Amino acid sequence: MTDRLPHTLRSDARDNRERILDAARAVFAAEGLNVPMREIARRAGVGPATLYRRFPTKEMLVTEAFTDQMCACEAIVDEGLADPDPWHGFCLVIEKTFELHARDRGFTAAFVSTYPNAMDFAAGREYTLKAIAELARRAKDAGHLRPDFVLDDLILMIMANSGIHATSPDARVAASRRFAALAIQALQATPQAAPHPRAHRARRSNQNDAATSTRR
Repeated sequence: MTDRLPHTLRSDARDNRERILDAARAVFAAEGLNVPMREIARRAGVGPATLYRRFPTKEMLVTEAFTDQMCACEAIVDEGLADPDPWHGFCLVIEKTFELHARDRGFTAAFVSTYPNAMDFAAGREYTLKAIAELARRAKDAGHLRPDFVLDDLILMIMANSGIHATSPDARVAASRRFAALAIQALQATPQAAPHPRAHRARRSNQNDAATSTRR
């Protein structure tokens, strides 16, 4: 029994860690990053001491929770860069990135925040932004992207995209796809009329959402 005890403790610690991360991802996706750590511990079914032992700061929890999303973001820009048509690749990045952020409100907040101590997360964000900047340069050289486009324009659009409120996650993604189509049309050097995804009714944010936005 003595020989088995360390293994059991390691297994319990591993299970606690996964429960905490699963709870954090679910809460951050639905409500953003302002959820208190104690609430995350409650939803994970662990005590606050266990949570802080695994993740001493919210910064550590946030960056660990969104590792998969950051990897997905990097894969999206790699796919865009590999497209022989830079404009098509640029549009693909906008469409898929907007959908990724629409599915997870917390990831947008983490992506646009500054976490100086989270080196891996910061490096992933820097790589993503540099890759998009390179893709934008190619699209401009090809004459498809408007010449006054700057990277901050895309950041603003991502932030606006994260503000979409809808009656369900699927409706939010559908609204995000339409917003992406409108954004692409606005960024074309020579805008062309094209059919957009069907409009879905978005809902106004409630008072709690407004209060959350104010606190941010």
